[in-house]
Amino acid sequence: MTHTVEKIGGTSIANTPVILDNVLINGREGADLYNRIFVVSAYAGMTNLLLEHKKSGKPGVYALFAKAENKWQWSEALTELSEAMREKNQEIFGDHPDRKVADNFVMERVEGVRNCLIDLHRLCSYGQFRLDEHLMTVREMLAALGEAHSAHNTTLLLRQRDINSVFVDLTGWRDDEKMSLDERIRTSLKGIDFSKELPICTGYAGCVEGMVKLYDRGYTEVTFSRIGALTNASEAIIHKEFHLSSADPKLVGNDKVLKIGKTNYDVADQLSNMGMEAVHPKAAKGLRQAGVPLRVKNTFDPTDAGTIITDDFHPEEARAEIVTGIKNLYAFELFEQDMVGVKGYDAEALKALTRHKVWIVSKSSNANTITHYVDCTRESLNRAAADLEALYENAEVTTRELAIVSVIGANLDVPGMTAKATSALYDAGINMLGLQKLTRSTDLQLFVAKEDYDEAVRVLHKALVEDETAHRDGDPAEIRTAA
Repeated sequence: MTHTVEKIGGTSIANTPVILDNVLINGREGADLYNRIFVVSAYAGMTNLLLEHKKSGKPGVYALFAKAENKWQWSEALTELSEAMREKNQEIFGDHPDRKVADNFVMERVEGVRNCLIDLHRLCSYGQFRLDEHLMTVREMLAALGEAHSAHNTTLLLRQRDINSVFVDLTGWRDDEKMSLDERIRTSLKGIDFSKELPICTGYAGCVEGMVKLYDRGYTEVTFSRIGALTNASEAIIHKEFHLSSADPKLVGNDKVLKIGKTNYDVADQLSNMGMEAVHPKAAKGLRQAGVPLRVKNTFDPTDAGTIITDDFHPEEARAEIVTGIKNLYAFELFEQDMVGVKGYDAEALKALTRHKVWIVSKSSNANTITHYVDCTRESLNRAAADLEALYENAEVTTRELAIVSVIGANLDVPGMTAKATSALYDAGINMLGLQKLTRSTDLQLFVAKEDYDEAVRVLHKALVEDETAHRDGDPAEIRTAA
């Protein structure tokens, strides 16, 4: 029989009763419980405690260890992490004997990491050893703790229900042998009978490439993707806490958005670029090349088929599918009067942004100006600006806060769409700061002040999705009911 590979995100896995009822079991019995491989993320919030808060930047164990301003502050943070993990165990297992098993697992991993970091700190007190040379390894080791915790707990929960689940630890914990990602996956899954055993895999996989180094926090989806490709899965499924819809229901209104039934990997790439994380771009590439369809399902609506993403889907009629964007963005502008006709400015700007790990969402240029629209911290941006100002003495580097609203679709070759979008913003009193549309016709990018972002999304969704759907197919309410 063919099998699926399925990924459960951090917010979903943290809601244990719902995940058990709606995803892991969902009414299945006997053989129907198997022929599935699950890849789980860390419980929501755990990776923030391990590394640093994804949004606020509040330091976690890694950030405190790396700065080392207070020699033992990182150790205190590690103790707080251990307490948070054991509190999660109590929430999940209550008075069941498995709680002690789960707590022992946490203590063994956490104290192992603590001893390792103490030894490293002592070693680097000697001049021949530099701490910064080992920090990426430390980051990898800490990141692995979150997924090991959630995967181990999930395995225990399933065994309580007489399901033959297998904890597949891809983290490489105490493993002396170095492996590539593919070797790690093949070795760990070898000998498992998918028709009789239910593998619960850690979203982090220890490998020579370095998952965090290459993919930052998108490593779980890359692991999920490679497992799907290497095991020839019939389908890859991501379980998220929402439907893939035409816009954010919280922003536009649940009664106005449309669920996306089918789309292609090109659209998935654009969504990833906007931070929606439908699937990490590197993960999408692996699934696409392996010919594995991707399905995005709502954890809280298990009877719905979700959104199917394939490489060969092309809509018969051009249309806007999704209106989304990034509310907090920077325009990073390099102006040099003598730039015209001279090569190298673009390359140097890109090097500076890459060096300081700045995420580039979009870019544009003319004769003497190059503008990168970036998603990063102000600190990273200032460092990149300083590099360019030092390199080009006569250049002027400016930054500006704004927002990007992106209209996305598998085929946006709709006559008059750009004019309709700009007219809708003008009629709503929203000043457009910039616009970009490529000839490939998969996205239309509009730049507005960040305080206008919410209203811009609502206005563009109404003009390009709601009104067009009503004009083409009838009353949107009737369409939603039919879906």
